[in-house]
Amino acid sequence: MDALIYTAMSGAERALRGQQVHANNLANMDTAGFRANMELATAQSLSGYGYDDRHLAQLQANAVSVRPGTVKATGRELDVAISGDGLFAVQGPTGEAYTRAGAITLDADGTLKVNGNPILGEGGPITVPEYTKIAIGQDGTVSIQSPGTAIMQTIDKLKLVKAEGSELTKNEAGLLVARNGQPLPTDPTVLVRSGHLEGSNVSAVEEMVATMSLNRTFELQMKLLTAADTNVQSGNKLMGA
Repeated sequence: MDALIYTAMSGAERALRGQQVHANNLANMDTAGFRANMELATAQSLSGYGYDDRHLAQLQANAVSVRPGTVKATGRELDVAISGDGLFAVQGPTGEAYTRAGAITLDADGTLKVNGNPILGEGGPITVPEYTKIAIGQDGTVSIQSPGTAIMQTIDKLKLVKAEGSELTKNEAGLLVARNGQPLPTDPTVLVRSGHLEGSNVSAVEEMVATMSLNRTFELQMKLLTAADTNVQSGNKLMGA
């Protein structure tokens, strides 16, 4: 009976973990640039004589969905969205990280930031001097018009990278990082759209369907635990008789 108990317990743990992942996705459905998490688990059989009928659910690190979200025009000169595949590089709390969020702000020192994290250029965090006009080109070049001048001057270029979803994970701050811990190289093919913002790529319908499926799975595992307990009690009565 213990084989059934451990199998049901492992399945229930996997369902509970999956519910947490999808609940977090739904909570960030309106977060600009948010990438949905995908919970992963594989079946693992126990080795050893007499354990061939035991199969457990082995939880793995969550994957990240890299499908694009909905892009909306804002008209704001510091709003940018990635066209197609690609990521913005930012200076995270523990090093270089990546995001699809493009609502850039300017702090008191002139540093360009996204959600409080300095956005990276070719030489590190981008700091702009005093200007009367600023523009971000399709290739990520940052140009300004200085006071008293009539021409736009390029001061830096956004670091734009590209990676497959399997190469990325999320850190404690919710930013994307490379699984191997190394900075991603600049990709010149990545293009941006100025005056636009990309929303979350979370599908409310898909998340709700996945949550309901996991709820049914969790209920099934609880029924298996109850059945295992009932069988044990019946067996004990027969042994006592």
